[in-house]
Amino acid sequence: MSTTTASITPVVVRLKLSLLRNGLRQSSGRRAAYVASVVVVLLFSALQLIGLIALRGHEHAASVVVLLVAVLAAGWAVMPLFFPGGDETLDPTRLVMLPLRPRPLVRALLVSSLVGIGPLFTLCMLAGSVVSVAHGGVAYVVGVVGVVLALLVCVALARTVAAANLRLLTSRKGRDLAVLSGLVVAVGAQVVNFGAQRLASGGLGQLDGPADMLKWVPPASAIGAADSASEGSYGVAVLQLALTAAALMALLLVWSRHLTRLMTAPDGSTLRSADSSARERTSTGLSRLLPSTRAKSLGGTPSRTGTVMERSLRYVWRDPKTKAAWVTSLAIGLIVPVFNALQGSGSIYFACFAAGMLGVQMYNQFGQDTSAFWMVALTISSTRDAYVELRARALALLVITLPYATLVTVLTTALLGDWPKLPEVLGLSFALLGAMLATGAWTSARFPYSIPQEGYKNVAPGQSGLAFMAILGGMVAAALLCAPVIVGTIWLNVSEGGDEWSWLMLPVGAVYGAAITVAGLRLAAPRTARQLPEILMAVSKG
Repeated sequence: MSTTTASITPVVVRLKLSLLRNGLRQSSGRRAAYVASVVVVLLFSALQLIGLIALRGHEHAASVVVLLVAVLAAGWAVMPLFFPGGDETLDPTRLVMLPLRPRPLVRALLVSSLVGIGPLFTLCMLAGSVVSVAHGGVAYVVGVVGVVLALLVCVALARTVAAANLRLLTSRKGRDLAVLSGLVVAVGAQVVNFGAQRLASGGLGQLDGPADMLKWVPPASAIGAADSASEGSYGVAVLQLALTAAALMALLLVWSRHLTRLMTAPDGSTLRSADSSARERTSTGLSRLLPSTRAKSLGGTPSRTGTVMERSLRYVWRDPKTKAAWVTSLAIGLIVPVFNALQGSGSIYFACFAAGMLGVQMYNQFGQDTSAFWMVALTISSTRDAYVELRARALALLVITLPYATLVTVLTTALLGDWPKLPEVLGLSFALLGAMLATGAWTSARFPYSIPQEGYKNVAPGQSGLAFMAILGGMVAAALLCAPVIVGTIWLNVSEGGDEWSWLMLPVGAVYGAAITVAGLRLAAPRTARQLPEILMAVSKG
């Protein structure tokens, strides 16, 4: 069967529309979410368009729009990595059995990529950018060409990145990236907030330097061409458009080569290594330091503590949901105190935020096991077994949280230059971490809930209220448990001569945190041993 280019493009566009329509037919909730997202995007696009038009005539309008287009292109580049399921046509291997050649397929997929909310939002931003910088008929003509080229570059960039990383996106690591998309949003929000505050204090003139470089980088150069034409630099405008067109051709060429390889080369994930069945798993890295590995190396019986610690650390490294929670806590725990310190409005006590974010990982310890908790339950026959299980999980958490909380505290202190307060802040962080470990162990036994393995939800349906109350109540209880250390810190700061004794808060906080952790584990162990069936039922609902 022969297929021409003219017939491929409409078919692929109709396929894209059919996928969208059939997806919306699956449930009313999905339709409502799509309609709501369309309304929000259109409203936001309209507001941005009005804002860009209002920027027309401003001294630094060109710098703003050039940076805006560069950020848009960066968003298109990373979109396939963190949202691989957002567009089902990003996977061209679904067409591998059809007699299609790469060049016609590239054209058809490029046109179909222009259908959707993302391209519409980008088109509005590009059109508003041109209106804000274009002055004169020639500038508008150049701007129209620039908008088309910039939009095609953004779409081709996303497709090229998706094709180059398709094997990754369809693997477990790809699913990990998708789960971490929330972290990208959180970090991006902090960066935007930091940049907005810097611009508010220093003015838009700070953007001129970066914009002068980015106006030669596609696709921002396409919008820069409209600004150059407005100033009468027609030769520069043509050169900037040529750079964008050259970038588009290069992306299409790279995309076509990746398509050829994907459609003809075998999938390495299906090829089994000849000696894979003969390989034995060996302990490497941190696992060699754990008690279980040391005991085995000495010919003894592996300890429960080391075994549980190794299992917990493997969850952190391999389980997508657990990894996402940890990476998010690590990033936000660092961003909040450090960014506030860089802005000059932070306090050294913001460093305790890292201990608080990491301590939350102790909550719902059994939920990460899901239905496999039955294997853990079979090994617990007494309160002592339950205590050792909880203690090992807390120790695994401390392997990461203790040095990280210390690092964040020292870094925040260095940025603020308030070294005399370092001991008391470290002591307060250790006390808070110990209190959260204690309350986390108790809430894990008292309010367990299931974490679904599929999708983006972190709580099984019907357990959201339970999870919210468990975490909120535990955090409030942890703050109350830290009251003695908090009161002692306040008293040393307000009393005359208290600064001389502030160093005592470090050992006091560390000892208090360790003591409250042990007390919390011993309080949670009897309940854990008594309610193993109830815990298993609660964590198996996902």
